[in-house]
Amino acid sequence: MNTHCSFAVSLSHAPKGRAHGKKTPPTKAAKFARTPSWVSLKSTPPVKKTYQSNETQVEFLSLASLARGGKLQEALELLEQMEKAGTFIKPYTYSLLFKACAKTESLLQGRLIHKLMQRTIKDPPWYLEFSVFDMYCKCGSLVYAQKVFEEMSERNSVAWVTIISVYAKEGFLETAVRLFSEMPTYEIEPNPIVYANILRSLLNPSHLELGKQWHSHAIRSGLGDSVSVNTGICHVYMRCGWLEGAELVFRRMSDKGVVTCTALMGGYIQADRPKDALALFKYMVIQRAEFDSYVFSTVLKATASLEDLSFGKQIHGHVVKLGFESDVSAGTPLVDFYVKCSDFESAFKAFDRISEPNDFSWSALVTGYCQIGKFEEPLKIFQSLRKKGADINPYTYTNIFQACSALADFTSGTQVHADAIKRNLVARRYGDSAVITMYAKCGRLGYARRAFESIGEPDTVAWTALIAGYAYEGNVAEALKLFRRMQDYGVGPNAVTFTVILTACSYSGLVDEGKQYFHSMSNNYGVAPNIDHFNCMIDIYSRAGLLQEAFELIRSMPFAPDATSWKCLLSGCWTYRNLKIGKIAAENLFHLAPEDSAGYDLMFNLYASAGKWEEAAAIRKIMAEKHLEKELSCCWITVNGEVHRFIVGDKHHPLMEEIYTKLKELNDSFEEEETVLLKEEDVSGIFAERQEQLLDHSERLAIAFGLISTPSNAPIFIFKNLRACRDCHDFAKHVSVVTGRKIVVRDSLRFLTFKFVQCSCNDYW
Repeated sequence: MNTHCSFAVSLSHAPKGRAHGKKTPPTKAAKFARTPSWVSLKSTPPVKKTYQSNETQVEFLSLASLARGGKLQEALELLEQMEKAGTFIKPYTYSLLFKACAKTESLLQGRLIHKLMQRTIKDPPWYLEFSVFDMYCKCGSLVYAQKVFEEMSERNSVAWVTIISVYAKEGFLETAVRLFSEMPTYEIEPNPIVYANILRSLLNPSHLELGKQWHSHAIRSGLGDSVSVNTGICHVYMRCGWLEGAELVFRRMSDKGVVTCTALMGGYIQADRPKDALALFKYMVIQRAEFDSYVFSTVLKATASLEDLSFGKQIHGHVVKLGFESDVSAGTPLVDFYVKCSDFESAFKAFDRISEPNDFSWSALVTGYCQIGKFEEPLKIFQSLRKKGADINPYTYTNIFQACSALADFTSGTQVHADAIKRNLVARRYGDSAVITMYAKCGRLGYARRAFESIGEPDTVAWTALIAGYAYEGNVAEALKLFRRMQDYGVGPNAVTFTVILTACSYSGLVDEGKQYFHSMSNNYGVAPNIDHFNCMIDIYSRAGLLQEAFELIRSMPFAPDATSWKCLLSGCWTYRNLKIGKIAAENLFHLAPEDSAGYDLMFNLYASAGKWEEAAAIRKIMAEKHLEKELSCCWITVNGEVHRFIVGDKHHPLMEEIYTKLKELNDSFEEEETVLLKEEDVSGIFAERQEQLLDHSERLAIAFGLISTPSNAPIFIFKNLRACRDCHDFAKHVSVVTGRKIVVRDSLRFLTFKFVQCSCNDYW
């Protein structure tokens, strides 16, 4: 039966009668398993002599102590001993035990204690009846709760509210409504608690009309001014997407309590109206409302979405003033707020002040470390939490997978993945894709493929993660094949998917294919191209030498070009020595990103290649005045579980003498083949020391270390924080030929796999 109709019919045709009329059990309850015969309050205990031993008082105290300590199995054993001894067990003692069972949701022990009670107490007092009933309700056993409810000697409003609430909570909305309609039959008037509990069960957007009916009925019942009812109505309207209705209810409320205001603030945040949420918070401040930690948690979300650091710090002041700073419910949102505002120092300080951080606190902290690039810290936190046996939520795992991806730490990644599987905490959507990305960025596509295939129904995010893995490894054919296969499975691509596909086309020189995919986005898939997609096309044209086409696309695209747009074009101008367009690109790039040293380096090289030494010197002067330096190049390689890092010109490794000896040997063989060593940066021909400087490049140091530290037939995996230069690309290819070793270099853009004379990029730069 449709729940909307059920409610209307129940209210208009409710039977009239007295309190002891026949009671019909709810429809839903009949669908449960058959109720055991012993589940009843009515019993005929055997006639036996009851007496109290000399230790009765001690036994009662022991039972009470066991109940309060949650040691229900021990309490049950003691009860059975007392029954065998013929000791009379007081109803109050049973009540304590049932409360303990309810608190710990120990249904099995509760059932056994109930059976024992039936044998020893013939007519239980009402409070004991209710304890049994409440125990079954809180243990989620609706079958037993319904049976006990029907046999209670007195079913007052508390019992009715409890049974209706538990049906509503468990999702049996139709049964809850039916019971609600029966209340007048037994001269029980609905109270605000009943309304509030049923309203809390209206979780689906399709329940909007039903929520309106409850709202109308509450007004007719004289509860239109009830704070709890109106708050519940506000929640329903917001969950159903009718924020205007929630605002209307709120404005008509005479008593706008903190709970209602906080609920409406949450609605504003969900509707992406953070400014309205802040305005409501300011109203609460003016009204001198008594804030709790949840209020601060909610308003900080609004402040974070606006990145309003100043106002957030004012709220932080309120938190400190009210003594909530060490409270995890207020401290955690503060950490999250500062992380989202990129104020990491304040975030870490806020975390340190939380007295007992929970899994969400740690998750916020891990997110902060990932955002500032301190990827080793999340792994340390993970190991610490694991040793403590602390809770780790799925979002924390997702961030730790991100850290493993950034560090290319395959060993740690597999350990974290195994732990997440063991705890069943690989979060769907983002967790699955994070695992795939982690394995792919560690150069283990086989593992990534298996992780993907373990997903029952992979979604767009998971498909995109796998496609990206193949694309960035240079296997564009397989990436495009997966793209088509994804659609065969009925999964549509999104904006990120197309960014990956276009990037793959760019790295492989597939100009026509890139244009085809770009134009198909809106025409065939309904995905509007954004600035990232246009930049991909600019990069495709620039890498292919179609600089005029790239320039025209920048001028005609519906967005204002960003720094990436001009940097892609400038890079192409450097590759193809087009000074005319390069000067235009550089001028715009310097305006949009005046502190980006990469643009100045490109322009310096372009001027130098054209013999424009005065202009090149002017670029160097600007860089000196701005104190601009190239980002330090760093490479790392893992050998026997230990990570070895190298920077440009590194002299600190214990095996540095052997490393440079190996490099000299390889470099000599490189020169013997008459390979042009100086290409990309020695554009002037005036740096006599350039050849020696190339030996200091971090990827060369890492490759040499890998050669002397690993078995002769083992592949070498190198990871770099920046893009590999063309000189080192050719050097790695030469080393692969000379040594017969497979060398894999993951730079900031993609994987370069060298195997003999071939590179996965096909030498397309």
